[in-house]
Amino acid sequence: MSQHTVAVLGAGKMGELVLSGLLRSGHPAGHLLVTARRAARAAELAERYGVTVTGNAEAVTRADIVAVGVKPQDCAALLDEIAPGVTAGKLVVSLCAGLPTSFFAARLPEGTPVVRVMTNTPAMVGEAMSAISPGPHATDEHVALAESMFRPLGSTVRVPEYQQDAVTALSGSGPAYFYLMVEAMIEAGVLLGLPRRTAQELIVQTAVGSAAMLRDSGEHPVQLREAVTSPAGTTAAALREMENHGVRAALASALEAARDRAREIAAQAK
Repeated sequence: MSQHTVAVLGAGKMGELVLSGLLRSGHPAGHLLVTARRAARAAELAERYGVTVTGNAEAVTRADIVAVGVKPQDCAALLDEIAPGVTAGKLVVSLCAGLPTSFFAARLPEGTPVVRVMTNTPAMVGEAMSAISPGPHATDEHVALAESMFRPLGSTVRVPEYQQDAVTALSGSGPAYFYLMVEAMIEAGVLLGLPRRTAQELIVQTAVGSAAMLRDSGEHPVQLREAVTSPAGTTAAALREMENHGVRAALASALEAARDRAREIAAQAK
């Protein structure tokens, strides 16, 4: 991977996470090109990471791998701009939520390999979940290249592209759901009489430990939940209230709404 020149077009939050992950993995800064719409943002990235900031057309011409990180509504104009520089075999990696690989295929030269990736913000601490889907012209080698780009950010998984909207709803937006629950639990702890700092420390570490057990124990979430739940105990009382308030149904509805919004974004971008 380190021998490839990678261009990150539109280095917003996700683009910067990819950039920093590549650098952490030892990718040479001299093999990284970055573009940004605002001059101040470009200068910030150049100073922070020591990478080359250039225009979109030049970046694409010089790169072996092009990662597109612009907002979905800006993607069509960008692809029209860079299409002349996308030569045979150049890999295009899409970070654009909701946009299918067919959107790219319609605007890039025939046969361009495109790989679609949905990652998430825990990439900032090396704990991302990145779901990777090949387009029609992407080979196993192209997918392996994409995996090597995103592995420094955390875990990767291959999924068929038709599942990407569900991935977006589950793990792409997922960190926000957990933050909301932690926020609510801190507020509840304050209501119960705990100092805010103590409540935050208690629930954040509980969340970290619970996540580690889910990942490392090999046990199903139901088993882990039941291990905490004594008959007629405090946990059972709390869980009963959650069920009474429809927590499961609320989560299902929330994920359906996120999936539907991803589909709307794709439809609006056409």
